[in-house]
Amino acid sequence: MTDEIRAEVELTTANLREDLGFFGKVLGMRLDSIYPADAPSVATWSGHGLRLRLVEGEGTPGHIRIRTDGEFADGQRELTSPGGTRVTVEELNPPLVLPQTEHAFVVRRLADQAPWVIGRAGMMYRDLVPTRLGGAMIASHIRIPDGGPVPDMVHYHKVGFQLIFCYRGWVDVLYEDQGDLRRLYAGDCFIQPPQIRHRVVEASEGIEVIEIGVPADHVTEIDHEMTLPTPDYRPEREWDGQRFVHNLADGAEWFPFRLPGYQARDTTIAENTGGVAGVQVVRRAEGEPVWARHEGDILFGFVMEGRMVLEGEGKEPYRLSAGDAFVIPPGMKTRWAEPTEDLEILEVSLPGRFETQAE
Repeated sequence: MTDEIRAEVELTTANLREDLGFFGKVLGMRLDSIYPADAPSVATWSGHGLRLRLVEGEGTPGHIRIRTDGEFADGQRELTSPGGTRVTVEELNPPLVLPQTEHAFVVRRLADQAPWVIGRAGMMYRDLVPTRLGGAMIASHIRIPDGGPVPDMVHYHKVGFQLIFCYRGWVDVLYEDQGDLRRLYAGDCFIQPPQIRHRVVEASEGIEVIEIGVPADHVTEIDHEMTLPTPDYRPEREWDGQRFVHNLADGAEWFPFRLPGYQARDTTIAENTGGVAGVQVVRRAEGEPVWARHEGDILFGFVMEGRMVLEGEGKEPYRLSAGDAFVIPPGMKTRWAEPTEDLEILEVSLPGRFETQAE
């Protein structure tokens, strides 16, 4: 008796005889079995990490997707077998494509009761920018209602930029080449460089984070080989030109913000991403708020504490409070008016450095 298990995908073919040459010569798969001998109607093939069973008969043809990093099928990307099976050939590791930003003025208020949905590892997600600016970015308010261990696996994201900002509570995460457990407290943040391996380990009860990802639709892949923590500590390592950042709120210095009437603490993210993005925490300071416009690509804000009125040229004013989010498109004149003394805003910009014209 053997413990070996083989799984097969069954496809229908309208012409098994002609498909034998296609799957063998064109797709380079190996014929493992065929029967009955006098009039074959079933054949099994293996190759490219796949085992499939071709059964001659009526039915809807199947679709195979083959990913490769080399030459395949004479460079063809879309093929159809004589029996009707569609075959799509894709790059194994295609380059990251960043969609062009579809600029819009966006306000998302917690009071609007946007639905929370259950996502990866049982975490709950709230979409802060429903339009996603045409696929250019995703902003999520994430929470884990029950504290304790998180059922996560070692994984990585194929992104251009990713921020994890702790809004409430704390969370423990392991990162590739960054030593032992890293704990984020409220006000702290991580920059997860593209494809850095990591695993969420444990979280406090009621943990909430703000996650920004570019582009909006990006792939998360599981790494079944790596074990964290890794033995080496390499703080200067770069992934696609970006370094890991663990920025702490405690002891941070505050400086004048780009808008009068406010001050900010910088998270060093613009420096460590090569200017790809910038992240600042903003609070009230001396002076009166003014009308201003910016020339960046994406400018996202999330109200963490306090209240303010967001005024926009040609728009009705929005009274914002903790949990509300907004996006201001380039060239649009706005004012952060009537800020309360406890106002605190998370601002994320792409690129990290851009011009602001105050009026």
